[in-house]
Parts: sequence; structure tokens; C-alpha cells
Amino acid sequence: MVFGAHLDRRTLLRGAGAGIALPLLEAMVPAFAASRRLKGEAPRRLAFIYIPNGVIQEAWTPGTLGSEFEFTRILEPLEAHRNDLLVLSGLTHNTGRALGDGAGDHARAASSFLTGIHPKKTAGADIKLGISVDQVAAKAIGNATRFPSMELGIEPGRLAGNCDSGYSCAYSNSVSWRGEKTPNPPEIDPSEVFDRMFGDTDAPLDHAERARRRSRDASVLDHVIADAARLRRTLGPTDQQKLDEYLTSVRDVEKRVSLSSHEQAPPAPEMARPQGIPANYSAHARLMFDLMTLAFQTDMTRVATFMMGREGSNLTYPDIEVDRAHHGMTHHRGDPDKIEDITKVNRHHVEQFAYFVDKLAAIRDGEGRLLDNMMVVYGSGIGDGNRHTHHDLPVVLAGRGAGTLHPGRHVRYQPETPMNNLFLSLLDRIGVQTESLGDATGALEHLTEI
Repeated sequence: MVFGAHLDRRTLLRGAGAGIALPLLEAMVPAFAASRRLKGEAPRRLAFIYIPNGVIQEAWTPGTLGSEFEFTRILEPLEAHRNDLLVLSGLTHNTGRALGDGAGDHARAASSFLTGIHPKKTAGADIKLGISVDQVAAKAIGNATRFPSMELGIEPGRLAGNCDSGYSCAYSNSVSWRGEKTPNPPEIDPSEVFDRMFGDTDAPLDHAERARRRSRDASVLDHVIADAARLRRTLGPTDQQKLDEYLTSVRDVEKRVSLSSHEQAPPAPEMARPQGIPANYSAHARLMFDLMTLAFQTDMTRVATFMMGREGSNLTYPDIEVDRAHHGMTHHRGDPDKIEDITKVNRHHVEQFAYFVDKLAAIRDGEGRLLDNMMVVYGSGIGDGNRHTHHDLPVVLAGRGAGTLHPGRHVRYQPETPMNNLFLSLLDRIGVQTESLGDATGALEHLTEI
């Protein structure tokens, strides 16, 4: 035993044209650090999952408060993780409302969701919004990771033109904003995300090179196998098992990415989806969740956003026998058949999110689970899609924030409580103090106590 020696946290497995980051291993914790072993070393992470078009609130909102709340029809897929969730009711994005600007609730819903800022109404190049909470976090803690943040999505979208009643498409298609005029468009192709994560770490690959590598079905693990075997011989039994499980996960995701690259997706309502994206919605969403999980597990990033549909999405969901376009049917005007189909879609989205929570709960991270060191916000910038409301937003907060949260409860806040108060509180829990964030009025109460 060599006292005082340890494996560097940023160690990569390297091979010809490939580099793979590693999960947190015991060997990465210095000797004589037992008092803060792993638990103190495990970083805290933030993720924001966006769903479009609001929900059927009667099928979403639990009827009781506190720890004995019941799981409604939409939230039921998360019931196995009751003790890791906070269901938060009553939060509002006043900046998503018209405020004199007329129609355009979908554009305002997405753009205000992580910013708490009212967008300038324009379909031209003079867009104006402000920095989003994920980018505040990325600027503060992103220098510790390979990627300061990751932005993922499901649907293609435009950054120019009119997408909602005189609002630029940039507002509907991005929830992440680096600044007033700079949205972070999400990457929707899992192949591109995978290549970015596990391709050559010294030089970015162009599209032609990515295509060439995919066409020959070469595994990045095949390139680094010798380095992995060498490293494995230096590790203890626990780390060897963790390394084996991690490499198996990478191989599984890689195979699914490769298979999806041969699928031909059906056309989207406004434009054809690029090749390489699974035609099946749940397969696509779960593949993106797997990639996000790997990025957090390897500490490639500590901040991520995922749009499970662009705001105003008109996707259909044939897998759950919903052939109506999503946005169109949200204007149900009390039609019970449409309400039933919307409820199915809302639940289907939660099922994909539950898959992600399952993954986070199954991965060891320090002395606990990856989920224990996560704070994951799942929600929408619209409450009731039929009425385009921006109050009583559907919000779930998953994870324990390294012990800084007290989950397992349904909490209702006073009407008009700013959503950004929640974000201000989450930033504080990752060590980021900021005096203002959009329309925040202060930290959100009751996240740690009843």
C-alpha cells in the first residue's frame, strides 16, 4: 500500500482516437481522508427536465399534503421513489404571463421557465431574455468538469423566425440561456451526444469523421480496453466491480446509439427529424436520460437540462394510442376524450422520468447513491394547457441534495410564490450565492423541514 497516493479524479481511459472518463472510485480519494471519505468528495449536481404544454392538473396534484400524500394517476410511476421526491404545488412564473404583450404563452412558458424573465416580444434578431439558473450554476462550478453544462432535447427546432404569435422560435426551443441574446439550443441526436462525450478528447470530431466511425461500428471501448485492463489491475475489489459495471453501461448505451443510427424516423409536424434518432419516443427519451446519467456518473458535467418536447409541441404518441397532436388537444374545452389522451401523455412523460430516477438510484456515488447527490427539477412553464395558466405549475424535485433536502412530501406554497425562489435555494445548496435571479424574492421555505 502506498500511503498518500491516489488516482486523479480526471483520469481518462485512453486509446486510439477515444477517451473515456471514469466514475468516482475509492482510489480517487486521498489516503488519510477517512473522515470525509467519498461522501465529502461526491459533488452535487443539478438537472432540469422540461415538459411542454402543461398537465391535467386534477390528475397531477395530490389531494393531501405532507408525507402521507397519495400518488395521482400521472405521478404514480414515481411511487417507488416516494422518499426521494418533493411534489411542489403553488409555484408561479408571473413572467410567463402576457403582461401587456398579448398572445404567446408557449414561447413565454419555455423562455421564463429557468430564467424568471419576461421575454421581449419579437420574431426578429433582437431577442432579449436573460441568464437561466443552469447557466448561473455552470459559470460558478463548470470549471471543475469537462463540460460546464449539457443541453439535451427531443424535437428539432429553429432559432429564428416566428413560432408563437410574434415570438421568435428561440424562445420556444430553448430553456437554457447564457445571456440576454444567447440561447443554448439542445442537442437532440444521441449519436452526437455520445461522440461528444466519448470521442477523441484532444480534438473535436467533425461530422464526416463521426459518420465514418459509426459506419464501421467501432466501439470506443475497443479502443481503450488495454488501458482499462491496466487500470483494473491497480484497483481494489470494490473499484474493480464499479469499473466493470460502468464500462458495461457505456457498452449498452453505445449499442443502442448504433442501432438507432439505422432507423428512419417519421416526419415531425414542421420538419423531418435527422437520421440517427430513434423513431420511438420512449426509446429516444431513455437514451438521452442514459447519456445524462453517464455524464453525471463520470463527473463530465454537474449541470444539465433536458427538454422532453419543445414548448407548443405537436408530437403524437402512437405507442400509447394517442394519435392526436399534443398541443392541439390541450385546448380540450372540456372534451373528456381529449382530457383522457392528455392525461396519458402526461403520465407517459413521467414514466420516462421515473426511468431516469431509477438509474440515478441504482448507481453508487461516494457513500450513497447518485440520486442522493442530485437535485432534479421536473416540470412545465404552463399549469393548465387549456387555459394557458402560469400559476400552480406542475413541479417535482427529485434527489436529496447531499442531505440538504427533506424529501418524501407534498408541499403547497402560497399563491404567486415565484418559481425562481426554488432555483435560488438550489443554487445555495451547490454553494452558489447570487443576490438576484429573475423575479426571485428570496429562498424557498419548507425544502428541509415540514
